[in-house]
Amino acid sequence: MILKEVTIKKFRNIIDSTKVDIESDITCLVGKNESGKSSFLNALYRLNPIRTNAEFKIEDQYPAWLEKKDRMKGVNLEDERPVSTLFELEENEIELINETFGEGVLKSNTLTLNKSYKGTLYHWLNLDESQYLKNLIQGLSFSKETRAEITKCSKVSELRSFLENYESDEETTEKETESIDSLKERFEEQIGNSATLISACYSLIQKSIPKFIYFDKYSTLPYTVKIKEVLEADDSTLDDNMLTAKSLLRMAAADDDYLLNPDYERRKRELENVANALTQDVLEYWSQNTSLRVNPDIDKTTVNKQNGQTTVIDELKIRIWDDKHFLSLPFDEHSTGFQWFFSFLAAFSEYEYKDEPVIILLDEPGLGLHGKAQADFLRFIEERLAPKRQVIYSTHSPFMVQPNKLERARIVEEKSRDEGSKVTADVMTSDPDTLFPLQGALGYDLAQHMFISKNNLILEGTSDYTYISAISDFLVTKGRIGLKDEWTLIPVGGADLIPTFVALLGIHLDLTVVVDARKEGNQKLANLSKNGYLKSKKIITLNEIVASKLADIEDLFSESDYLKLYNDTFSKTHKPEDLKGSDQIVNKLARLEGIPRFNHGRPADVFLRNRDKYLDELSDETLGNFEKLFDKINETFEEK
Repeated sequence: MILKEVTIKKFRNIIDSTKVDIESDITCLVGKNESGKSSFLNALYRLNPIRTNAEFKIEDQYPAWLEKKDRMKGVNLEDERPVSTLFELEENEIELINETFGEGVLKSNTLTLNKSYKGTLYHWLNLDESQYLKNLIQGLSFSKETRAEITKCSKVSELRSFLENYESDEETTEKETESIDSLKERFEEQIGNSATLISACYSLIQKSIPKFIYFDKYSTLPYTVKIKEVLEADDSTLDDNMLTAKSLLRMAAADDDYLLNPDYERRKRELENVANALTQDVLEYWSQNTSLRVNPDIDKTTVNKQNGQTTVIDELKIRIWDDKHFLSLPFDEHSTGFQWFFSFLAAFSEYEYKDEPVIILLDEPGLGLHGKAQADFLRFIEERLAPKRQVIYSTHSPFMVQPNKLERARIVEEKSRDEGSKVTADVMTSDPDTLFPLQGALGYDLAQHMFISKNNLILEGTSDYTYISAISDFLVTKGRIGLKDEWTLIPVGGADLIPTFVALLGIHLDLTVVVDARKEGNQKLANLSKNGYLKSKKIITLNEIVASKLADIEDLFSESDYLKLYNDTFSKTHKPEDLKGSDQIVNKLARLEGIPRFNHGRPADVFLRNRDKYLDELSDETLGNFEKLFDKINETFEEK
């Protein structure tokens, strides 16, 4: 199953998160400290936790200011459902349902799961019960009267009642008796003790529901692990540190007693195997210091018992050898960042190969990591976990956001007390602090790439970047004119910043600038051109592309194309004939709505997330305009 949607309600500082779409591989929750990221992950974790003692507690988790108010209203707090989810069934699960209950019963390939504060898990599937009953009696022979009684049943509970009360008489044929027996057998096999068809279907696929694993800064591996004690303990009794230790022991096949083997050579060889596997991961994903080697060992410690006797306990100790300095140190004497990173490798390497369905939740991972180490960590998730597991992580670090995968970002922002925290895919939030990780990620990516590119295309903002990059790629796939691959697209974050950007870097880099025709900064660009910062032919205004004195990037779309995108974004039904005037389409729409202006970044965001849909529907007029723009940009291209 694939988690598709999550809604969190009345949990800590979240009143209603709103519906949050979850990516099939990696989803990144971005927001300030105390914005609600941890609350979101904690509530989701409790839907189906891998640890049995992770329960909802009203006294700790129900919003304090709302608790008394709701009680006075007569709200039963235990029945409130803090987490609601939608899962998409995969092909093997759909096939299993169809094989068991027959074709046409499953009307939708989704499963809804909600959980209450009381701990009750509610499930719902969209099933056609009447179709199931038709499938159930297919191929069976009944008298006209018996068939009429059966077909009157619209629910499995009614059919159960019929079967329990059915009595044959002297007129009952042998064929009908056999059919009734077959029907009872089918019913028992498929429905069993389930009260409803939904319950029976849910029981069939329940084992495929992923469990949630939650990992945070408190899940660090301890230096010393009492092997037998940890292995024999129930997971629900272990703290986060010891659970991580247990994962490491399982990786070492300690449950097969390899680490406790009295044969020194057997035990030593197993330790070396574990060390080699972990060292290989450290070398591949810890670029901060490539001289480290993992060096686990087993120590025997004598412990005094209460009866005065002594016992010997086997303890696993982790040391890290440094080739550069020729010394080893206890694991817990290394940097906080390395301890966390190594603990994460130990905890999750086992899930890389298991078939057990799990979803990994990471709360502010890598807080103690350097920016480069955070990039290494993201690479581990991308390469080793995401291909088989869904991963949802939270962050406020720019280095934990992938600038080329911004569609994975979900913004978490705390509003007023009454609204609580909201989670949205719309990056056009009013709080600049919330957006800082995204802006920082783009800025860092820019700094990494633009100085090694000869041809840089300067754009006003992310909307221009979205439309130009997506439509260029689309045109190229159709054998038409798009941007040359060598262009580096740089959105600078506003028209006013373009002259400053050119002044700082135009002398050192080859820049081409695309600007809206009306921008006040265009005169500054002309002056910079005169002073040698920028060749005049490398200033492209959009009114050169369309027949208009004033033009924005949105005016390269036909009115019908842009209206469709606008209507989808804002739930409107405007038509081209509703637009008045001869200026930019964004101004026409603002006048139509009776507002000074609208957020034209939101349609771009919708376009980005649904690019395949909109690209396939673009008119020849739109594609022709963008093709003219790309042709003009390419004319300024300078070969190296």
